[in-house]
Amino acid sequence: MKENFVKYIRTLQDQITQTLEKLDGKAKFHEDLWERAEGGGGRTRVIENGDVFEKGGVNISEVHGHLPESMQQYFGVEDSNFFACGLSLVIHPKSPMVPTVHANWRYFELYDSNGNVSTQWFGGGQDLTPYYLFEEDATHFHNVCKLACDRLSPEFYPLFKQKCDDYFYNSHRHEARGIGGLFFDYLKPTSEMSLEQWYDFVTGVGDSFLDAYVPIVEKRKDLKYSKEQRNWQEIRRGRYVEFNLVHDKGTLFGLKTNGRIESILMSLPPHVQWHYNYSPDPGSEEEKLIDVLRNPKNWVN
Repeated sequence: MKENFVKYIRTLQDQITQTLEKLDGKAKFHEDLWERAEGGGGRTRVIENGDVFEKGGVNISEVHGHLPESMQQYFGVEDSNFFACGLSLVIHPKSPMVPTVHANWRYFELYDSNGNVSTQWFGGGQDLTPYYLFEEDATHFHNVCKLACDRLSPEFYPLFKQKCDDYFYNSHRHEARGIGGLFFDYLKPTSEMSLEQWYDFVTGVGDSFLDAYVPIVEKRKDLKYSKEQRNWQEIRRGRYVEFNLVHDKGTLFGLKTNGRIESILMSLPPHVQWHYNYSPDPGSEEEKLIDVLRNPKNWVN
């Protein structure tokens, strides 16, 4: 399974970076190949200062070795080795009219003292973080997510949509990071779903990513915006940073397993603002966004 999924994420990385380069029309992804001293490595691709994308990363990694003690306690295991691979991306557009997007698809194995697989699972998802709320964009993104889920079960979309709303939540701010999408973790083989079926599900979601995001970028990238709207984008980016540094489990895992710091923190935007006790004007488009972040909606009928 791990060989199949590694092959998949390598191909998907190529597809996504080629499509985003074409969409930007100016900037190209810079590639870094890196190795982890404890075992494994990865391929980081970063785009910066484009006509459409201000900063973004589309990274793949394959790491293995002894699971650090802190992570053994987290997973409730003793003296275990691990293998983890995945594709993680974050794209920060230049225009505040274009949403930031995040996605991740990953596979994990733990081994017993004899080197046998003791447990294995998939995780991941994709979610949208707009700065101005275009409801038709939110509906489009969620409809694509639902179609990807429905190929295996009509129960998956409402389940993983709710998990996304619950996970990408800045509890210290009492608001969501964005308007959600899908989030799933610990997808292990059961009597109802084999590991191969979970593979089909996760790769189906990965294959849906460009269909979910690219039409939104094409529709919004040329809209005019003001300096005040750009300031709002940078204020909201601050909330994005807060989530990633305070709550995100992927960031924690990377730091605890001596991951490559540049790849772990590539999700942080280049220009951010924090204002003391800031709140948008009543009745404004900015307040409209905040209302949805505090009261997540069902975007699909």
